[in-house]
Amino acid sequence: MTAASPARPGTLRVWWLAARPKTLPVAVAPVLVGTAMAFADGAAAWGPALAAAAGALLLQIGANLANDVFDFEKGADTEERLGPPRAAQLGWLSPAALRRATAAVFAAAALLGAYLIAVGGWPILAVGALAILAGLAYTGGPYPLGYHGLGDLAVFVFFGVVAVCGTYWVQALALPPAVVAASVAPGALATAILVVNNLRDVDTDVRAGKRTLAVRFGRPAARTQYQACVAVAYATGPLLWLAEAAPAAVWLSWLSLPLAVRLVTRVYREEGPALNEVLAGTAKLELLFCALFAAGWAL
Repeated sequence: MTAASPARPGTLRVWWLAARPKTLPVAVAPVLVGTAMAFADGAAAWGPALAAAAGALLLQIGANLANDVFDFEKGADTEERLGPPRAAQLGWLSPAALRRATAAVFAAAALLGAYLIAVGGWPILAVGALAILAGLAYTGGPYPLGYHGLGDLAVFVFFGVVAVCGTYWVQALALPPAVVAASVAPGALATAILVVNNLRDVDTDVRAGKRTLAVRFGRPAARTQYQACVAVAYATGPLLWLAEAAPAAVWLSWLSLPLAVRLVTRVYREEGPALNEVLAGTAKLELLFCALFAAGWAL
């Protein structure tokens, strides 16, 4: 730890920070949407719904722990990083400890998954295995997705489409087209969180050889991508309503629009560490948007 590094917190606090709590809403938000849609169709099952929420949180935490160690080992997290503290980079936790914790968290997710597989069958087995693999492959393995510009797609698929559709499936054992379409909204906002992260880290990612979309196409394109992700999320409900595939109450999600406008404005105005607040704010936006979106379906 260098002289400029923050003092090491207590052990529990270190592990809490390593889990990246500000990103955890991205795991819960799509489960709310899938459950609300199952409820609206008279198919809500609270055991599978709670297991899906817990499993999503464990998968997110496991991926965060894996990213902590893999980014450190690849040189993406250095003393120059602008984001929140990272346990391996600061020497708070050893790579070995983080690997053991990653394995333990993914094992716990697999145990929950066994229950969901019993409920939802082989599709949940396939989805769960792919989710764990993606969590590891995001920054690890021979072809890390986040280092080749594929992180945005992975986040959209797993924290949008897979999370919403999987949650609905384990309760209803069916998958109407409206559920797939609705999953676009949380997926787009989850992607927006990653866009802010990559926008903030352009300079350090360039030096580490991490070829995110923000690195490949530049900061102006990343800002446009963020705005597009937010716009897609807010367009999803109204388009489904116009197609008579959603109730009018999905417009409730637009009550969160003032926060979205403020965040888009800040993305265009700010750089560097100031974007940490935008990242946390976008996670809060996703949770608020999805809670209102879910309420609209449930009503």
